[in-house]
Amino acid sequence: MSPATAAPVVTTTNPITSSFADSFADPSIIQGRDGYWYAYATSDPLVANGPFGLMHMARTKDFSSWEYLGTVFNDQTKPAWAAPGSFFWAPDIRYFGGRYIMYFTVTDTTANAGGDPAIGVATAPTPAGPWTASDGPVVAPRSDGNGGYLGTIDPAELTAADGKRYLYYGGFNGGISVTELSADGMHAVGTPTQVTIGDRYEGSYVVYRDGWYYFMGSSMNCCAGPTTGYSVFAGRSRSPRGPFVDADGAALTDSRVGGTTVITQNGNKWIGPGHHAFITDAAGQDHIVYHAIDRGTPWLTDPFGINRRPMLIDNIDWINGWPRTRAGLGPSEGPVPAPTTGSGLGIDSTDPAAGLVGAVRQPGDSLGGPAASISGAAQTRKAAPGGSLRVEADVKLGSSFTTVVGNQVVATVANGKLTVSVGRRTKTVALPADFDRSQWNKLSVQMSGSTVTARLNDSGLGDLYAEAQVAVPGLKLRSSPVRWLGSAEVDNLTVRPVAPPVTRMADVPRTGKLLAGDDFNGALGADWSWVRQDDKATVANGNLSWPLENADMVGAGNNAGLLLHATPAGKSWIAETKLHLDTGTGDVRNYQQAGMIVYLNDDDFARLGDVAIWKTRQTEYGRELVARPSDGATSYGAAAIGRTAPTMWMRIAYHQNAAGEHVYRAGTSVDGKNWTWGASWVLPAAARIGLFAHGEFTGANPPPIATFDYLKFYESK
Repeated sequence: MSPATAAPVVTTTNPITSSFADSFADPSIIQGRDGYWYAYATSDPLVANGPFGLMHMARTKDFSSWEYLGTVFNDQTKPAWAAPGSFFWAPDIRYFGGRYIMYFTVTDTTANAGGDPAIGVATAPTPAGPWTASDGPVVAPRSDGNGGYLGTIDPAELTAADGKRYLYYGGFNGGISVTELSADGMHAVGTPTQVTIGDRYEGSYVVYRDGWYYFMGSSMNCCAGPTTGYSVFAGRSRSPRGPFVDADGAALTDSRVGGTTVITQNGNKWIGPGHHAFITDAAGQDHIVYHAIDRGTPWLTDPFGINRRPMLIDNIDWINGWPRTRAGLGPSEGPVPAPTTGSGLGIDSTDPAAGLVGAVRQPGDSLGGPAASISGAAQTRKAAPGGSLRVEADVKLGSSFTTVVGNQVVATVANGKLTVSVGRRTKTVALPADFDRSQWNKLSVQMSGSTVTARLNDSGLGDLYAEAQVAVPGLKLRSSPVRWLGSAEVDNLTVRPVAPPVTRMADVPRTGKLLAGDDFNGALGADWSWVRQDDKATVANGNLSWPLENADMVGAGNNAGLLLHATPAGKSWIAETKLHLDTGTGDVRNYQQAGMIVYLNDDDFARLGDVAIWKTRQTEYGRELVARPSDGATSYGAAAIGRTAPTMWMRIAYHQNAAGEHVYRAGTSVDGKNWTWGASWVLPAAARIGLFAHGEFTGANPPPIATFDYLKFYESK
């Protein structure tokens, strides 16, 4: 048999929803049993001056063209317990128990006066509806103890290996918690567990991979127009209840809060990427689906109105055990390969008496027909390609169902167990006691490298009932048919080579030779200049010591002192400083901060600081600019980068992009050796670089002192 003919490469270009919408925020996505991929979005208008929706639906076969399907609810079908005027945000789509289930935020309920957000749920027989809302919330409004309500928003469901269903919810106000759900997913049960500190994360999504549960959440402001720095960060745990820690061992519940970067802005047109969902395509490639803002057209309405947040998609690469968008490159701007859909191989019956009904339906075939019934045996008409392979299908399992690849790999679901065998190597794991084989589930068998993995879950969204994995050094998959034995109903069957894994992070800025700088071993030289000189700042003993000013740079304040340094000639360089600032942990010191500033003027700058934000300590890379020229109104937003420490190192890397724009990327370190590179801001002209120490609004006496060891400029390699 000859290998399957390679399918033509289908590309897509961000934003992928541009054919029908200017904005499609807080997206969630699932493959329906009809083979289409269905996407859902929050209730913002789709276009300028459009009406607010009741959450939106659209679908695609290939991620290149889309069809808008209307709203999830109408005025008659929306939850009766939602207060008039309530918004419906952040849908999370799932499939289990034979129906589609959508969790969503209700911003205001009839239970209490004023905004008291809660989590709602609705069910439907098809991914396009009709949707029936429950009689009450899954998670009710939560009091903050001071007459207000915590942020009970942004739900995300997970079915875990312990057989239980969990719901993650919450945001900046109160942090994110997880609660167990009833088996049908309609009610919260038991006691919730808080998994993130407040004032850091919202928009959670959790996936299981290789024995770890990965929590991912969005940080900072989703909707600051041209200064939006929204980004996604991750932590992982062996338990769906946490504790979740990042790649450096920092917990997401720490005051000096952790988080490993999943996606952040890179200096192209896209800013504020976040509030995401995950999917896995037919080639086993993971993708992040998210919204972002085109910094050139940030508003759907007038400045400071609704933000224009279309839906984007990019590859997720798992590098050293962590999810990275395009190996750390961040959002894509030009054409990229679309997710792989459909099967590269035909399916045929090998037993005339087997009862294979029609053909096994695949995405792109005659959608809407019946699924195939396998009773006996079936196989691919063409040989599966050698090297790697992923076999995936929606299945209703009979008493026993087996996938066989070339007589080498055998994956069987039988007797309440999932088993993978490769020669003499076997791995068996038990299915949850209440696993319902009579309902549709998703089964995948993947051979990649030396590893064979079989996985059974709800709907291929990072959830899990069981996973069996066998490592076989030197495994070489021969080109041969895939066979199925036993009894099952099968739908959306695909057989594809596995997408080649990316295992190396994209290059980051690196320092070369020293170009200029100051070790503060004497008086400030001619390269330094002040904006609003602060006489309390002193240079002595190899340090610049600067008590935090009761001042700021945001909005109309503009009363903080700045110490600026001339920048080197040339197109690229890296500025670095070492900062000591002890803001303690766990208490409120809003907004003590110090660090580096990229400065054009008081209303056009980027500020990288170690900052106290309520009970957290975060590294914030903020941006201010004039967002409404008619009256000079400014916008301020920020991205988070890495974690803080009483002593930390900061870098800003400068280059000009292909369009001649001035790009400034920030990086931080807590040991001066290992660097975390984060968001980039684009300024309209070359700026000066300097230092700041302000935000002491608590009345501390004496104020905390920021100590800088040096400011140096290096060649950027």
